[in-house]
Amino acid sequence: MGLSAVGRKDFHDSIRSFSLVGLTLLFALFATGLAAIQFVPPVYRDAALGTDTLALLNSMRQPTVFLVPLIGLVLAYDAVAGERESGSLRLLLGLPNSRADVVFGKFVGRTGVIAVSILVGYAVAGAVALLTYDTFDVSVFARLTLITVLYGAVYVALATGFSAGMASRMRAFVGAGALYSLFLLGWDVLLYLLQLAVYGQEIPEAGLPDWFLLLGLLNPSTAFMHAARAVIPEYAELSVYPSGGAFYLQDWMGFVVLGLWTAVPLAFGYLRFEGLDVH
Repeated sequence: MGLSAVGRKDFHDSIRSFSLVGLTLLFALFATGLAAIQFVPPVYRDAALGTDTLALLNSMRQPTVFLVPLIGLVLAYDAVAGERESGSLRLLLGLPNSRADVVFGKFVGRTGVIAVSILVGYAVAGAVALLTYDTFDVSVFARLTLITVLYGAVYVALATGFSAGMASRMRAFVGAGALYSLFLLGWDVLLYLLQLAVYGQEIPEAGLPDWFLLLGLLNPSTAFMHAARAVIPEYAELSVYPSGGAFYLQDWMGFVVLGLWTAVPLAFGYLRFEGLDVH
């Protein structure tokens, strides 16, 4: 059967369970609603990019950062753990599939689901923008769409890794919830507490050191923003981060961080899955 076959089966199962249709409708409504807002904060209205395009980027920025991870984690937390609890995992492994085929095939299948949902949803939003905006940069919006797909894949990988490495669906669910809370809610709080512990209330005159700024960049959601700035320079108008002199604080580093958050959880999940008894 193999990895590609597992991925195709998982994708088709999502179609039959209406997961794909539901997610696609959700993204279409979400993106279309944001496309209709057309608001640019006054501070950004002199930006080089047309204000219509900037309005859409601004509207989609924070909701995308919070919604895409939530959907990716919910979509994939039971990818392997659900199969284990239902008993179908033994059947899946009884076919000519290795455990690696199952873990990475599930990741491919669930990534396909979130990718189609984002692509269709953003295509609808882009169509609304083309029809209703005075000017609209399709190239910029297309680049943002592809980076959003990558961002979604990162959280699918995180959830799939947890799903493969945990002994039960509930533990995988709790793990996915903990990751969401850490990256979207707790990371900045922990950085602030670390800043207080190291420097107190006063930030050094020279600014925070590069190693401290790197800790902020290691959050996948922050890395997504840096990756967007790397391929859409105008995106820097909407997201301001402390700058440092180290090479690892450049915006392209966002892609490296996203790649690591994709590969490491999948590898961890696979290695844990290899040692788990599925009988």
